[in-house]
Amino acid sequence: MNTRLTSTKGLVLALASAGVIGAVGAGAYTSARAVAPAPVATTAAAPLVTMPDFSTITQRDGPAVVNISVTGTTKTSFDGAAGMDPDDPMAEFFRRFGGGQAGPRGRQQEREVPTRGQGSGFIVSADGTILTNAHVVKDAKEVTVKLTDRREFRAKVLGVDEKTDIAVLKIDAKDLPTVSLGSTKDLKVGEWVLAIGSPFGFENTVTAGVVSAKGRTLPDDSYVPFIQTDVAINPGNSGGPLLNARGEVVGINSQIYSRSGGYQGVSFAIPIDVAVQIKDQIVATGKASHARLGVAVQEVNQAFADSFKLDKPEGALVSNVEKGGPADKAGLRSGDVIRQVDGQPIVSSGDLPALIGQRKPGSEVKLDVWRQGAREQINAKLGDAAEKGTAVASNDEAAGGGKLGLALRPLQSQEKREAAVDGGLLIEDAGGASARAGVQPGDVLLAINGTPARSVDQVREVVAKSGKSVALLIQRGTDRIFVPVRVG
Repeated sequence: MNTRLTSTKGLVLALASAGVIGAVGAGAYTSARAVAPAPVATTAAAPLVTMPDFSTITQRDGPAVVNISVTGTTKTSFDGAAGMDPDDPMAEFFRRFGGGQAGPRGRQQEREVPTRGQGSGFIVSADGTILTNAHVVKDAKEVTVKLTDRREFRAKVLGVDEKTDIAVLKIDAKDLPTVSLGSTKDLKVGEWVLAIGSPFGFENTVTAGVVSAKGRTLPDDSYVPFIQTDVAINPGNSGGPLLNARGEVVGINSQIYSRSGGYQGVSFAIPIDVAVQIKDQIVATGKASHARLGVAVQEVNQAFADSFKLDKPEGALVSNVEKGGPADKAGLRSGDVIRQVDGQPIVSSGDLPALIGQRKPGSEVKLDVWRQGAREQINAKLGDAAEKGTAVASNDEAAGGGKLGLALRPLQSQEKREAAVDGGLLIEDAGGASARAGVQPGDVLLAINGTPARSVDQVREVVAKSGKSVALLIQRGTDRIFVPVRVG
């Protein structure tokens, strides 16, 4: 069975962002494992370890946590003749004139089906400003906020930012209870954390656990360095607060990693630092902006580290630079490995878009780059992500893999024009280590270990001087990726 990350839109999918959304009347209950608090342990050498007072935190901050209900409609197609006798004249009528998209039995009708959803949120200002997840209120026609004192308010969506999954709501009320906001920078792995929300619609449910990791990057969520926890989070918890042992909000519960769509021990929260930054932009302008660098990057594995003579497999390997983009203007090249941004280390390739995406368009960053076996510093002025949606992406297609096992020849003039390249070698056949690494006949070899591929003899020389592996820059169609090939 495949394990995925699921969005709360489907309870049985595995990217379960934790909001409950479905057609009216649809419902599901999933039994959850009860988590007992760990016993207090003492040793002769260690002082007494005390548990956080979860009840005090809940009593103080619980009233600021709200339940969010949304209603809307979605279009669905159905066969108007379904279930009817094929010989019934009315069945033929529905098949011919029912409208909608054509189906195997004829034409289908399209109708709007009412939908409803539930999620959580928390009040950040006494005049009714509320933070939640963007996916909780996506496509909602009506949003209702219910307080712990059972009062209900119609909420206005001030703005949403799908890149970070943050939404800001506003209700017409005064003197409301609010939460205290903390900082993710002060949060430690192993620290106790508490979640309050409405899993499966059960309002004001409290669960607890510890911080499992910080700075996690997830597929399609490259702008967020998630907090990973083992707090029980389920559909309906989306948008609720994650609090530390001092009762400060450090994150917004957003997603779970699951095979069933329900909690299986791994949960993710959006850092409150990111959420507040987005909230301030939305309150001021109605929208949020993100910067872009204009590169495609890959993970640096051990094979790439050996090829580029890096001390350890860390950084973001630049596989492609957008022509005329911010990176191109700054002088970045394919084959550069970005190690730091403004002094902050890039360990995984996903760290780069998360750092860049939180900057403002037009701001300048200082990049620490590894190029041709030496460290360089490059200053880049960032562009606006709204101008091009896929400017900063992560490409992890590279496969791990003597001799290269390639049959190469120079590209002809027409082939260069078709591939939109100035040089390179056509790969006529791939075998051995290169084939195992994923290189295919028809690929164009553009560079080897960052050096442009100009001739077959030159490629042989580079391979002869390499250690255990080489990094091939391959163009396949319009895509460019680095492929590590082990040759030793």
